[in-house]
Amino acid sequence: MRHSSLKTTLLFVLLLLPSRIGAQCHVDIGGELRQRILHNFDRLEQEKYRPEHVYLTEEQSGYWPGDTEGRTILGLVLDARSTGRQPLYLDEILRLLPSHLNAKGYLGTIHKGQADEQQLSGHGWLLRGLSEYYLWKHDTKALQLLRTITDSLFLPIEPYLKSYPLDPEKRIKNVGGASGNIVAVANHWRLSTDVGCIFIAMDGFLQATQVLNEAHIKGEAQRLKMAKEWTDLFLQCPLVKIEAQTHASLTGMRGLLRYAAMTGDKAYVTQAEQRWKAYKQYGMTEDYANYNWFCRYDTWTEPCAVVDSYMVASQLWQATRKAQYLTDAELIYWNALCHGQRDNGGFGTDNCPGKASGSDCIGVAAYEAHWCCTMRGGEGLSRAAEYAAYAVADTLFLTTFRDMTVRAQLASGGLTLTVSTLYPFQEDACIDLYVKDAPSKTVLAVPAFDWMTSPTVKVNGRALTWKKNHGMVTFSKRFRRGDHIKLTFTMHPQYVGVVNPANNTSETFRVTFGPLLLAAESCQGNLLYGEKLNSIGKLTFRGERSSTEVSPLYHLMSTKLKENSYARRLLFHR
Repeated sequence: MRHSSLKTTLLFVLLLLPSRIGAQCHVDIGGELRQRILHNFDRLEQEKYRPEHVYLTEEQSGYWPGDTEGRTILGLVLDARSTGRQPLYLDEILRLLPSHLNAKGYLGTIHKGQADEQQLSGHGWLLRGLSEYYLWKHDTKALQLLRTITDSLFLPIEPYLKSYPLDPEKRIKNVGGASGNIVAVANHWRLSTDVGCIFIAMDGFLQATQVLNEAHIKGEAQRLKMAKEWTDLFLQCPLVKIEAQTHASLTGMRGLLRYAAMTGDKAYVTQAEQRWKAYKQYGMTEDYANYNWFCRYDTWTEPCAVVDSYMVASQLWQATRKAQYLTDAELIYWNALCHGQRDNGGFGTDNCPGKASGSDCIGVAAYEAHWCCTMRGGEGLSRAAEYAAYAVADTLFLTTFRDMTVRAQLASGGLTLTVSTLYPFQEDACIDLYVKDAPSKTVLAVPAFDWMTSPTVKVNGRALTWKKNHGMVTFSKRFRRGDHIKLTFTMHPQYVGVVNPANNTSETFRVTFGPLLLAAESCQGNLLYGEKLNSIGKLTFRGERSSTEVSPLYHLMSTKLKENSYARRLLFHR
């Protein structure tokens, strides 16, 4: 594994607030996130994802043309951008792309008079990969490919959007595997068991529209017209009733937020909030991952959806500053995203504890979803680095606590500070911030999560007055080079309820420490609700009456998940 410095150039754009466009943070990320990104990068440079293997026939792809290719390009681009490490095979993958396109300029079969939502979905990832590559390298060849695919595959299906089947009674339910398949043809549409995957295509089309229109490529009006029609279709879709795939639905929510940024219309943020609320109620598991479809609680998780959920929560916080979204993102990262990454750097699926599965334990469903989730994991980890710091006017926001160096360009000048912490793996947590350079006026804002008890802020050993505002601890000072800011707080084990009451009994509960879910090492033993949990070291706690021991579900790419016997008890009963 190469250990080059992780340098992420972050261009944070606050949705709907054009005056704040252009605020910049440069982050060198460290700690466990650094290890995760580099290990995922290594996985994406192994044989399966190299130029001679990444281009698949339709049959090899399971009839998802463009999906493997697009996700691989996207993962490599974002891993490379967040690390500063040059990808070994990306240039050759892109060079070969035109030779694999059909006569119309895209991948797969030309379906005359029909729209194949799996083909569109796969090309949604291809558009996103090419868009992110163009934003990184400004390569005009990528721009031309974006235009070709958009004009030849996407724009021609505009007349069919209004006839996309939204009636729950006309959709086939309770079918489908980890990789979807075409299950019906209706109203010009070839429909997938990944219900609603057309909205994965929507987000790719919207980003391509942004890139092409900003580059003033001919066809702006037609692309914008279709963008409006597609987002309107998503707003009409009864995601829960139709039992849509949660991955597709969350990608659609990201599309709404993207469209809000494109148009400046706050109503689309509100609509995304409403759908996020429905996702948390009907689509989120007890470990903050996802059920593969809404209301189908006997299925499995999908790290692709976990990545999307993390991004939606983070972007909703950026757009609204509502504290709950920052909490959602924190819980998703430390429990769902981290648990899904395997020791080879890829990502795999887990089961869903609860009544429907008949299990209180979390275990491995598929060791690695190498055909999709491993590549999207690259985006999730890279976005975790990107979202870690955020500059607006004279305020620097830290959205979580990580080892990193942040260089922010504030309105009053440049700020450079390093962050060092063992959070969330300390009972008495300490976050040290060292100022290297500072402007005359600086406001720092850090999370005030509900699990933080008795927070204190000191500068060079002296207490500093702080305020709590919108779920953030904020403090300001004329910081100087060499200042040492120390934030401390305490965390304790807590008994909490369940995420989804419909898939659990009223007697079911969970246990947390800070943002970390605690789990028993096996499915045996049960905690007694409310009993004292005594620390026995290494974040392991023992029930005073039950003697059951629990420790974080979190792992750093543990080899234990390879074992057939791997199972950890997450749910307990009164």
